[in-house]
Amino acid sequence: MLKQAIDLPGIENARELGGYAVGGKIIKKGVLLRTAGLGGASQETIDKLRNDFRVESVIDFRMTGERYAGPDPEIPGARNIHLPVIETEDYPVKADQKMIDEYKSRDRIKLFEMAYAAGMLGPEQYIIFLLGERGRKAYREFFRILLENDPDTGAVLWHCTDGKDRTGCAAMLLLAALGADRETIIEDYMLTNGYKAAQIEAVKQKTASYPMPQEKLDALLFMSGAVVERYMTNAIDTLTEKYGSIEGYLREALNVGAPEIKELRNKYLCGGCHE
Repeated sequence: MLKQAIDLPGIENARELGGYAVGGKIIKKGVLLRTAGLGGASQETIDKLRNDFRVESVIDFRMTGERYAGPDPEIPGARNIHLPVIETEDYPVKADQKMIDEYKSRDRIKLFEMAYAAGMLGPEQYIIFLLGERGRKAYREFFRILLENDPDTGAVLWHCTDGKDRTGCAAMLLLAALGADRETIIEDYMLTNGYKAAQIEAVKQKTASYPMPQEKLDALLFMSGAVVERYMTNAIDTLTEKYGSIEGYLREALNVGAPEIKELRNKYLCGGCHE
């Protein structure tokens, strides 16, 4: 089984933060779950999320249109909370009708060429998530839910569509709040490429005869399900430059200060737990 994986048939990129060592302690297992969209979840998976993980909150970071196109299944006993990190109107470059038509046609290569030419793909995407008003509101609420949650009685699950970008930024912020170092944060982010290895390799093979600059190839792979390390390092560096550290961003942009961080660590860390 892949590192950090949780077995949830029908759900891609399903894993947890539990088990990471942070500051001499360990993140509790089975209570902080990150995944791709839940639309393909089998009944077995829904039962597992309810009975084994006792999921109490499902946080959906997707756009409103994504949510309507593929609503989450109901997990008995769990709240489903929609916290869109971004909507189409938040992008600085607006999609024109031709781009919208290509999206509907599902021709991802044509759509990629148009989106890349318009400057809609690249490391700045995470900056829009983290610094945009809608994103800050979503991530602020994410932490409020985590602070309200009792990990002794249930888990929190958060997701977007692929479980790597909006979800990955949330995981980065939470890991930092729990005291994880930069290496652990990047390691967790990059795990997506292991989970999506076959899909990524297929794209590489398909485009092998069409050489392109590394920056453009990175953007294509990113759009096709991969993550790119410099996209996340750029996000971390930008927060550090603007706020002094990720913790500074948490405090100033999300109202997650020292008392909240202490409470998060009390809730989600343990000295030598193996549950």
